[in-house]
Amino acid sequence: MAKKYIPSFLCLFVFLANFVPHLADDAALPTIFILGDSTADVGTNSFIPDSKARADFPHNGIDFPNARPTGRFSNGFNSADFLAKLLGFNRSPPPYLFLVNQTTGHHKLLHRGVNFASGGSGLLDTTGSKLNVVSLSAQINQLASLSNNLSNVISQASTEATVTNAFFFISVGSNDIFEYFKTNSTIPKEQFIDNLMSAYTNHIEALYNLGARKFGIISVAPLGCCPAQRLVQKLLTGKDGCFGAMNDIALAFHSALDTLLYNISYQLPEIKYSLGNAFKMTIDVINNPHSKFQNVDTACCGTGTFNAQGPCNATAELCPDRKKYLFWDLFHPTQKATHLAAETLFFGPPIYVSPINFYQLVNNN
Repeated sequence: MAKKYIPSFLCLFVFLANFVPHLADDAALPTIFILGDSTADVGTNSFIPDSKARADFPHNGIDFPNARPTGRFSNGFNSADFLAKLLGFNRSPPPYLFLVNQTTGHHKLLHRGVNFASGGSGLLDTTGSKLNVVSLSAQINQLASLSNNLSNVISQASTEATVTNAFFFISVGSNDIFEYFKTNSTIPKEQFIDNLMSAYTNHIEALYNLGARKFGIISVAPLGCCPAQRLVQKLLTGKDGCFGAMNDIALAFHSALDTLLYNISYQLPEIKYSLGNAFKMTIDVINNPHSKFQNVDTACCGTGTFNAQGPCNATAELCPDRKKYLFWDLFHPTQKATHLAAETLFFGPPIYVSPINFYQLVNNN
């Protein structure tokens, strides 16, 4: 899959040559590289004609400027956008596949960084393989190719400095867990988590070898509480509530990732990281909904029970006030929810983001 999404870079030399001057113009702003799944995808899959994981149609994007569906799995902006805003930009950097398909003008955008995230992808290369998306391994290969070609234009030293000083945001893991349950895997839970952590270690080491040093990572939310899994719980037991077995895996994922990052920080010199506890951030909102939302169990856009019996599309039911809802569709949070999450990642206390928050990470030299 990696080779399929790494096109020739001959047409990119013009904007690569303009990369450093733009960095100089915005010297106070860090370059951002974003990797992961639909929680951070800002349109990658829209550039893959036969991808089965897309959101470039209404009602998606109804609260985006000009009510435009952009490929974001959201009613508006997502977590990648709000983190970029907190860093000083207007929104997330554009998708890699958008940049490589441009012939003019894109050099003005590249100084912000690149978004490689692809909805449906996971830590494991097998995750999302039937959806025709860009795996995390392929995303890292795209970064490697970009870095190699950039070195040919602005020198290896300048490229290494750019990558070393960049902020890497990674949001991935949910789809691996969804597929674990969807396929009724017989792999013991502990072994499955170990497999995910082994893959995560390989990905971080690959990025480190490319020069990455600052990692802002977010774990997975309580996936069993999303509308799709609440529907599963109701069908299995006849009762409302979160699907506990999936939440147990999500909670174990965070604990294992916390240990992994702690250990790897001693193994890889100069690495700095911040881990957002998406599980606690979200479950605290679900358990105390009236402080932020009026509805924490039903999708704003969808059909049927919990609005989870059909996808969000132009014919789906649409809630009139998206700010009252935690969930946008069967799986994804609303723009408001991702805004709150980004602010917590950036400024939150150790109970939600540790050992330092994203603001401290970005400003930690």
